[in-house]
Amino acid sequence: MRVALTGATGFLGLRLLDELLRRHRSVTVLARGEPDRVLDRLTRGLGRFAAGHTAAGLAARVRVVPVRLAEDNLGLTGGAHRELADSLDVVWHCAGNTTLDGDPAVLRRVNVEGTRQVLGLAAAGRRLPAVFHVSTAFVAGARRTGTVFEDELTDAYGFEGSYERSKYEAERLVHAWARETGRPAVIFRPSVLTTGLPPHPDLPEHPLLNIERALTGIGREHFGAGRRPELLLPGQPRFRLVGRPDGQLNLLPVERAAAVMTRLAELPQGEGVQTYHIVHGRDTPVDVLRSLAERLAGVPVAIVPELTDPTPYESLTDCVGGVFRYLRQRRRYDDSRVRAALGPPGIPQDIGVDYLMAGLLPRAPDLPDPRPDPRPEGTDQ
Repeated sequence: MRVALTGATGFLGLRLLDELLRRHRSVTVLARGEPDRVLDRLTRGLGRFAAGHTAAGLAARVRVVPVRLAEDNLGLTGGAHRELADSLDVVWHCAGNTTLDGDPAVLRRVNVEGTRQVLGLAAAGRRLPAVFHVSTAFVAGARRTGTVFEDELTDAYGFEGSYERSKYEAERLVHAWARETGRPAVIFRPSVLTTGLPPHPDLPEHPLLNIERALTGIGREHFGAGRRPELLLPGQPRFRLVGRPDGQLNLLPVERAAAVMTRLAELPQGEGVQTYHIVHGRDTPVDVLRSLAERLAGVPVAIVPELTDPTPYESLTDCVGGVFRYLRQRRRYDDSRVRAALGPPGIPQDIGVDYLMAGLLPRAPDLPDPRPDPRPEGTDQ
């Protein structure tokens, strides 16, 4: 089976590549840049967490095709596009811009037009390749309570940011493509992806690293010894974040997400579009994220329902407002379709502060590894 993957150099994409290489003899990686450099980047990244991948082995099993995601025919000549399309049995689309509050035009160009071009590649292939599209659970938009079901796709609630809207529009493209071609497609909606693997230059950036940078920077700049005591207001917590003290957010180890997606991809496809919520069995309380912020900033942190009188340093959190905005949520994601397909997942290890810290800062060599087992129950790989 001939498999293509976009986004292989990304945080989730690199784990998906590892899982796909466990299941297939070869993978075609569609990526921006010179093939040799992309392959070197993949080799170094996989070497940080996956045993058995060598430079020579990957060179024999991974074919890198340079593409420009949002351009017509992926930036390929007509002949090269047809040749690529006709060579594929499966297309995984994982590439995208994940900047939560990014420029809407840039997000739409990458996430929407890029999806359009990948679907065009799948439509052009004479082998009628299966399509697996990686979206996000946050297409649920600004709905902050209740249950979000796998078949729901609506803009009725608005969106927390431009990233969510772009992924919503991309999903609509997948549905339109399935209707127009009469072919099935699968959409995966992962929640917030995390890892307990310490950061390293060879690895794609952890999506939560911008929190670490913002809060450690605020702590160092504004709460360091002898610095700017005038910013501390009498009678107030030293640092406040807007959210629900009883809120919750779904966080899932990226390794587990990749394993679940590839297991689902092995199952027979139904008609139309099948959507799966790739989520943790237990939501993470907002208080865990408060404790994480407290550790990173080095000062007491409080979650408050609203903040009408932000201090100057509290206003600095606007630079990562897209992340902190989710502290207001208490919704849950129904994953009945995943459970029906793979069986009850059991109770995976909760996401705790120690685990999150391990994925944000280098870990001391004498500390135990806090990562939960990334493989879902029942898998033999």
